[in-house]
Amino acid sequence: MLVGTELERVERRLHGLIGSREKTLTDISRYLVDAGGKRVRPAVTLMVFRACNGTALDDIVDVAVALELIHSASLLHDDIIDGSRLRRGRDSALSKYGLAQTLVAGDFLFSRAFQICGRFDEQLVHWAAEACVALTEGEIMQGRFRHNADVTLADYLEIVTRKTASLFEVGARTAAYLADAPAAQVDAMARCGLHVGLTFQMIDDLLDVTAAETNLGKPVGSDLREGNPSLPIVLSLGDEQVRRWFASRSLAEKDAVLFLERLRGSGAAKEGFRLAAEHAEQARAALLELPDSAYREQLLALIDQLLERAY
Repeated sequence: MLVGTELERVERRLHGLIGSREKTLTDISRYLVDAGGKRVRPAVTLMVFRACNGTALDDIVDVAVALELIHSASLLHDDIIDGSRLRRGRDSALSKYGLAQTLVAGDFLFSRAFQICGRFDEQLVHWAAEACVALTEGEIMQGRFRHNADVTLADYLEIVTRKTASLFEVGARTAAYLADAPAAQVDAMARCGLHVGLTFQMIDDLLDVTAAETNLGKPVGSDLREGNPSLPIVLSLGDEQVRRWFASRSLAEKDAVLFLERLRGSGAAKEGFRLAAEHAEQARAALLELPDSAYREQLLALIDQLLERAY
């Protein structure tokens, strides 16, 4: 990857910031960060910066790290909200350390993120804060539509725009801004980040239904068991049986298996992939507003790879 060296700097900076005077906070933070993750957000941020001819690496590395810390904090809090026992193929921090300590560790990571953001100008801090506001609003909105069979595709899109795409959007926008790109390119990169984030989340939702558990790193069908309004579920709510299963707050395991089979046998995966591909195309269109470069080509290739995960 063209930004491999920059990503290594992100990892080093990330590990340097998750240390605390309280060993438990360090342990929980390292437990999550060392589990890996796709690091798609920092990769997109770094590649947009380079594609816009940015050179101030210390600045963009700090931005990428701050966004990854915010994302990591949100994962800890998500696992508490969802009661998730697994994360990235192993016990979640919630399972290993308990609710109270995991909650505080999430707060710790959010605080570290804004410790970094504080050295930037007011505009960048505002964008980061707005992304965090959107993320929290998305979490509440998702909870409002959990087990709610009246959820619509428009509701789903609003949830994932807030919960997932907002961090992609602010990362790409900030990268172009720090590279001193023209205002039109900054706006174009924000659109690119938004649609990359939507593509990423839609494919993740589809994999929760279509993937093999060994490849997914968590139990297949987590969303339907937790009542989360994921894309394949929302697209299948015209089926009365799906509506009943989704609305149930005490779904028996045998019904969860039937629910999963029903989704796999429907046209939801195909339709969901079509929608994801539409957002991928909008991300590509935004990228074409930048001059041709190896970094732009790698961003285009990354978008293709996001879609290929569904196969």
